[in-house]
This record gives sequence, C-alpha cells and structure tokens, in this order.
Amino acid sequence: MHVHVKGFDSSAPRWYEKRRGGCFAAQGKLLKRLLQLTSLGILLLASASRRLCAETGEDAWLRYAPLAQADAAKYQSLPASVTVLADSSVLTTAQSELIRGVKGMLGRTLRAENGAPSESAFVLGTLDEIHAAAPSLALYANPNGDGFLLTTGRIHGLACTIIAGADERGVLYGVFAFLSKIARNENVAALNDLEQPAVPLRWVNEWDNLNGTIEHGFGGRSIFFNNGAVPADLTRVDEYARLLASVGINGCAVNNVNANPAALHDDFLPQLARIADVFRRWGIQLAISVDVSSPKVVGGLDSFDPLDPKVAEFWRAKTDQIYSLIPDFGGFVVKADSEGRPGPSAYGRTPADAANVIARALKPHGGVLFYRAFVYDHHLDWTNLKNDRARAAYDIFHPLDGQFDDNVIVQIKYGPIDFQVREPVSPLFGGLKKTNEAIELQIVQEYTGQERHLCFLIPMWKQTLDFDMHADGPITSTPAKAIVSGKTFNRPTGGFVGVSNVGLDPTWDGYVLAMANLYGFGRLAWNPNLSASAIADEWTRLTFGNDPLVVRTITTMQLASWHVYENYTGPLGLGTLTNITGPHYGPAPDSAENNGWGQWLRADHAGIGMDRTIATGTGFIGQYSPAVQKLYESLAATPDELVLFFHHVPYTYVLHSGKTVIQHVYDSHYDGAAAAAQFVSQWRSLDGHVDPDRYSAVLARLQYQAGHAIVWRDAIDNWFLAKSAIPDVRGRVDHDPNRIEAEAMQLQGYVPFDVTPPEAASGAKAVQCPAPNDKCVAEFRFTGAAGWYEIDVEYFDQINGASKFRVSVNDQTVDAWTANNNLNLPALKPNADSSTRRRIPGLALRPGDEIRIEGTPDGEERAPLDYIEIIPQKR
Repeated sequence: MHVHVKGFDSSAPRWYEKRRGGCFAAQGKLLKRLLQLTSLGILLLASASRRLCAETGEDAWLRYAPLAQADAAKYQSLPASVTVLADSSVLTTAQSELIRGVKGMLGRTLRAENGAPSESAFVLGTLDEIHAAAPSLALYANPNGDGFLLTTGRIHGLACTIIAGADERGVLYGVFAFLSKIARNENVAALNDLEQPAVPLRWVNEWDNLNGTIEHGFGGRSIFFNNGAVPADLTRVDEYARLLASVGINGCAVNNVNANPAALHDDFLPQLARIADVFRRWGIQLAISVDVSSPKVVGGLDSFDPLDPKVAEFWRAKTDQIYSLIPDFGGFVVKADSEGRPGPSAYGRTPADAANVIARALKPHGGVLFYRAFVYDHHLDWTNLKNDRARAAYDIFHPLDGQFDDNVIVQIKYGPIDFQVREPVSPLFGGLKKTNEAIELQIVQEYTGQERHLCFLIPMWKQTLDFDMHADGPITSTPAKAIVSGKTFNRPTGGFVGVSNVGLDPTWDGYVLAMANLYGFGRLAWNPNLSASAIADEWTRLTFGNDPLVVRTITTMQLASWHVYENYTGPLGLGTLTNITGPHYGPAPDSAENNGWGQWLRADHAGIGMDRTIATGTGFIGQYSPAVQKLYESLAATPDELVLFFHHVPYTYVLHSGKTVIQHVYDSHYDGAAAAAQFVSQWRSLDGHVDPDRYSAVLARLQYQAGHAIVWRDAIDNWFLAKSAIPDVRGRVDHDPNRIEAEAMQLQGYVPFDVTPPEAASGAKAVQCPAPNDKCVAEFRFTGAAGWYEIDVEYFDQINGASKFRVSVNDQTVDAWTANNNLNLPALKPNADSSTRRRIPGLALRPGDEIRIEGTPDGEERAPLDYIEIIPQKR
C-alpha cells in the first residue's frame, strides 16, 4: 500500500526519519501498525506524531536523529563494542557519547568495555595509552595539543576503529568528530583523519549576573545563577558543556565581565566548584571574571593598588583557595578602566601592572589571565575632531608590549569600536609582538539583531581572521588568525574568546538559526581556515538533517544574512546605526552623536563619516603597518564597505560602485529589506521538510525580521534625507503610495503624538489611546481599485503592556491579536525598538470598503498604531 499526503509518505516518511530516536523508539510498533490504516488514519497519525515528536532546538546540532534506512546501511560494518583504555571521567564521557550517538542515529547499542579489546571494537585512548596497548601498531600521524586521530588498524589481530587523542580531551573531540561524520552521511570505512586546534585556548565568556539576569542575553535567564546562588539542578549546565565540547571549546568564564565581587566570597566559591565538577567530564575548565577592586571590596584592604604587596598577597591567597576547591580552574577574565569599571589608573598604574599581579598568583597552578583591551574613555569631548575612541586600545596597550607576564593574554575585540556590523580589524593585533593575544568575537547578536534577526556572523569573522596585517613587513603575510595563534611572533600562547550568553530558553539563545553562530565560533577557533560555506553546511546538516533542499536553502540564507542585515542597518562602515545609549537594537542614528561614547558619525548637512587619516584626521590609520596604511589613508584606495569609517566625505562622493554615498544608502536599505522579505519565501519552501515546531518558530522570526527591516529602511533613509536634503533618484524615500498614516484616519479616542526619535515612526507621528482602559478606533475608506490585497498594520509592541487589536473590513473581522511582546522587544515606549508589523493577506477589497482598526490598551501600552499599508497581491 502506498498512500501520499502532504508532508507524509508511507513509502519514505521523511518527517519520520528526522525525528529524535527516543520519541520514535516509543512509537515504533504503533507506527508500523497504523501505517496500514486508511488515509484518514494516516492523516491523524501524522498530526499526532508531529505533536508528540516536536523538536524545540534544545539538542542544537547534537540531535543524533535516526538516519534513513539507506543511509544507515552504510555503517553496518562498524564494530559492536567500544572500549576505553584508561579510567577517567573524560574518557568515560567519550565512551558514553559514542554509545548515545550510534544508538540515536543507527538504532544499535554498542557494548561498553574497558581495557584491551576482546573483539573488533572502537578503541578510545590517548596516544600513550594506544601505544601501550598495541606497541606494534604504527599510526600514520601523532596529534598534539588537544588534537585527535581517527583511523583504523589491528590491535591484537582484531580490526578496530581507533580514536586516539593527544590528551583525554582530544579523545572526546575525536568521538564528536566521528559522530558528526555519520550524522552528515560521510564515509567512515577508511579513516585517516588528523585534526589539531589552531590555538590552545578556546574559551567562551558568559555575561551572566549572579541574580540570574544576563547582560545582552536573549535566551532567557542564566543557566548558572539564580537569586545570588548557583542552582541546585545543573542539568542544563551539563547539556551546555556537552555542546561546547562538541566543537572543541575548552574553557568557560561563567559570570559577567562587569564582575560582581561577590563571586570571590568564601561562601560562593564552593558553589562555583559545583559548576566545575559538571564541566570537568567534558574537558572544560571553569573560569570567572573578577573585579580588580576585589582586594578592597572583598578583602577589606585600604586599596587595590596592583603594586601594593598586600594586594599581591590577597590575590595569592584567594587564588590558592580557589585551586584547593577547583584543581583544574582555568583562570580569570578582567575588564578594568572601561565604561566605569575600576582599574589600575586610579593609582597611576598600567594594565600590565594590574594583569601581572593577578597572573603571578595563577602561575604556580597553571592558570591564565585574560585582560580585555576594551579600555577607553566614554566621556570624550565630541567637539574635538582629533578625539577618537578607535585609537584607545592601541594607544594604551601598544606601549606596554613585552611588559605582560607569559600567562597573560590580552583579549582584543575584532574591531576597534564595539562589535558593530562591520569594522576594520583592530590594529592592536599587529601592534603587540611580545605579548600573548586572543581575539574576542561576539557570538550573541548584541548589535546585529539580538537573535530576532537572522545574521550569520561567520563570514564577517572570516574577513577579520583572513585580513593580512603585514605586521612583519610588507612581504611576509601575517593574517590576524596567525597572529592570535601565537605562531607569528613565537609567543607562548594564543586564543579565541567568544561572548556566548546562552540562557534557559529551549533554543539556548532564543532562535534556532542563531545557534549557527555558536557552532561556527567553535569550528573557527579550532580551524580558522574553514570556509563560511563549509561551516554553514555542517551546521545545517547536523541541525536539520541531510535533505538536499533543506541544506541548500538554509545554507544560502545563512551565507546571505550578514550582508542583508548590514544593508538595511549601517552600510559603508558607519556601524550599525542602532541606539547606542539604549538597548542597541532598533535604528536611532542620532544617539551616536553629541555625547562622550565616541561612536560618532560626524553627520551634518554637507557630509558624513569620521576622518581617521594621518594627514588631516585623528591619525588612527597610523596605528596600522605601512602596507595597511596605504590601503586606508587614500580615499581612492579605501574599500567602499569601510569608506565612512575612515573618511569624512560629501553625500555626493562617488563610490567605486559608481553610486554616490547618499544613493548607495537609499538603495542598500531597499535592497536589504527586500532580501529580508525573501528569507520568508525561502523558508516557506521547506514546509514539510522541517519538523513543524521549528518550522513555525523560525517562520515567525523571519516574518518579524521582514517587517522590522522595513522599519530600519524607512528610519535610516528618512534620517539621511533630512540630513542631506538630497532626494532618492528613484523616488522611493518618504514616498509610500500604499500607506495610510494612522494620524490621517478618522479617529475615535485615538490621539496623535510625536514619536521620539522622529524617524522611528512613519511621518514622525503615531496614535495611541490617552487612557489605559479605553477602546480606541482608527478607520478609513479604501479608495483603490477592486482586487486582492494584503493589509500590513504597523503598531508598537512594548514590554509594559499587552494591548489588543482587531481589524475589520465592513464590520467583518479579518484579524485580531494581542501585542504580548513574545519576542521580548526591549522597549517601554513606542519607538523603533517596539515597532512591529502584522500582515493580513488574502483580502478582497472594493472601493468604498470601510477598514477599521480597534485598539484596546493594557498597562502602560496604549495600543499605539503607526500606519496601515495596503499592498496588491498577485494571484
């Protein structure tokens, strides 16, 4: 019998094969029986199974979903047992993970053994253990660091699949790599794979506060802390450690870099030890952020002067105490003299002084100190055209090169400002030749859509890592990725640090597709030579399966998304143009000006951009090597994508593309918004190819993004129009023929008001109810031609209320919803952060139809309404 219904095919049940093994193991017999029922029965079964087997995204890329029968057949010759050659928690974890993965994907349970194999087996062990068990076995390569070797060979005459690590962590990483191959349908019959990490330190920083909140966290509350304590149940921490280990992360600082000194209190350290106990079996070292004022705040001293012997003694004693509780403690992260944090400048000391006093306490235990180079004055005089925040890291740290102890790593943001959508590579990477460096990348999308917008960051990171700093002269190639590895100048160590900020949300960070950034960070930290397309392909196959349409579509969307986001936010090197004094989310370009934060646009009626040249500007370009200076000092040579970061130009300046700056801005924003809308269409093509829960969740995010991209487009283009007074040559900006402003409708109860900033609303105005409980009405008559249309309602969805809206045509309700802010939009008032679009498709409208919007306010949200757009639909 062969019965086909949409999304369900009894001969090849695609959705069945994608489900998690545990769910289908429980339903297997029932499924086989019910597949013989009527078409109606099959429809009911499909519906029930979709509900029962829903995927939340919690497993991320470690789903171990059952393979299709034909794919699973390729792995039938794998051994039936797995043995470990030593007794350790990491090796036991590796063995358990291999058993779990094989069972999930292939439906086979491996026998667990210890010691030399007694049959054909998977053999897990370090190189030393492998050689001891099989002295005659010749391995073709020996990994180092945390590296591993996947190979086959005979041990005591038995054919074995060998996963050998340079250390125990390497064995665990090798197991994950092997399982990844199976999940992606790769051949494992003839293995000879050697992998080893590019850098020894691959850490994530979590910006979790001890009260359970997370600074710039978009996935719910902390998994590490709640109400000032470590929670009793650390299951979620264990699951996160597993994800980190699977991509080779070996360290995790669990608290905010704006550190609460209470993390060092005597009664809190044993709680941290419980987290370390969970991390340990996954090969991850616990680290914490510390406040340099701790000797005074925690230790009761009269100062925290790093050259005071009493301060050195405080750090020695506190560090010894930590290691007595956590023998494999990784070290500390420090943010000091930045954004109001205390620092060594209070005593006329340098960052090297502050770093070294703490590092020397760590040194006997093998610990390291990451000292962030994010040090700048946020009270700069914006009227001084020579002031430049971008200069700060180099100006402060370059003179200290060679003064840091060898277990100090200077942690440098990839760009000189602050995680913007595009920045040049920080010149400090080439300015420290005697100091360990780590590159800091922001996995969490603080400035790049906050996990509500699709923005795959790996292409941006690749541009940074591959950029040639020419730090060793114009002939020798020194890309940033080689510098941070420590190999370029033969320094002791190097590293990658990613700001991750996962939370209790089942998807970890609030958005299934955003988890590609965490996966991609781990893969680049391990091997920065990987391409963005290879990483996107891997992640998609592991997260959604190997359906060619799914892989092709999601990979294409991911690879396009960074440029799309840049297009409708801040192009040409301007930064993201978001609200820098607020939540860093919606458009608010004026927030960058006339303040001390130093993210200035220098925009006026004549031109825009920072002059950072050596000849006439701030001199920032002079911090680069001569070869890079040559690229950026000349306006003619500077790439278009960074021209406004380095130069102040008229709006009419003609780019290499042939467009003027102002027209590029207009065009890029319309192009970006159109591309964001296309994401929705691309995703819709996967209906029936992706499990329904994740399909629906992603669709909702993409639909929101498409609407918010229009908010961005209109806000930035209208801001530029107001600044420059130069119109769009294509006549689009400030001309929306399908739009009806709310304040122009017939209003009952609704009252117009000015929106701040003005570009955050169409026409700078919106309407809202004056009282918290009064129902308000805005209505108008349709004057267009008869036909099929969609109505888009632009309203404001704040976090301090849940207004209700109802839309009717000729008294017939066509849609109703509650603005309950399920995306946690960061807004307490109507502005570009809360501006949201509701799309009502498939409406047959006739001239004279009365369209009515009713709003019922709730709390401090007064049912605010911006405009209605009526768009013809093709049928």
